[in-house]
Amino acid sequence: MSLLALDDIHGGYGGADILSGVSLTVAAGEIVVIVGPNGAGKSTAMKAVFGLITIRRGTVWFAGENLTRLRTDQIVRRGICYVPQVDNVFPSLTVEENLEMGAYVRNDDASPQLARVYELFPRLFERRSQAAGTLSGGERQMVAIGRALMLEPRLLLLDEPTAGLAPRFIDQIFETVRGINRALGLSILMVEQNARKALGFADRGYVLVLGRNRFEDTGPGLLANREIADMFLGG
Repeated sequence: MSLLALDDIHGGYGGADILSGVSLTVAAGEIVVIVGPNGAGKSTAMKAVFGLITIRRGTVWFAGENLTRLRTDQIVRRGICYVPQVDNVFPSLTVEENLEMGAYVRNDDASPQLARVYELFPRLFERRSQAAGTLSGGERQMVAIGRALMLEPRLLLLDEPTAGLAPRFIDQIFETVRGINRALGLSILMVEQNARKALGFADRGYVLVLGRNRFEDTGPGLLANREIADMFLGG
């Protein structure tokens, strides 16, 4: 059974539907990416998992439980964390204060997990007393991901984690995501603008067009699809 399953999701913001029947799954320990043209509904599909849009039809399943009508705070407590594309750190707080904010719903001692995050991100340990707003874009993304990991989630949602980053930081973020997946066995659902690179490292991928599923395959399978290459990857 899949850890996460979106089943025929229709929904969006206000009175407009952005998604018109999106379905996808993520298995335990799997990295799945969503790619497609601008306006395809990629980020909206991810937000559907986290309770951030109005779902008019369809069901979100997580570990066999129906999450469709739950509030975002209830979804977090089920073991899902979301890292948005922008405004994902508290710039005036230090790196360590940002990470500690990630443990806000925990009722136990979070210091062992803080130590684990520093093991995964040695650069953050070096900058733990530095204001997050003074970090590079790639380092801020590490803080945002690290803060999500403070809750020890079962599923991590990443919305375009490499957007606006310099090439050297793009490679670093992909390496970080793969390292987290391998070290923690964490399931990851990621929306990514760099489709070719994302499909090259993902276990599976979905291509959305106009709020609907267009293609689904393994990452390498989608990369090898000539129609996808011509339409979305520049040939």
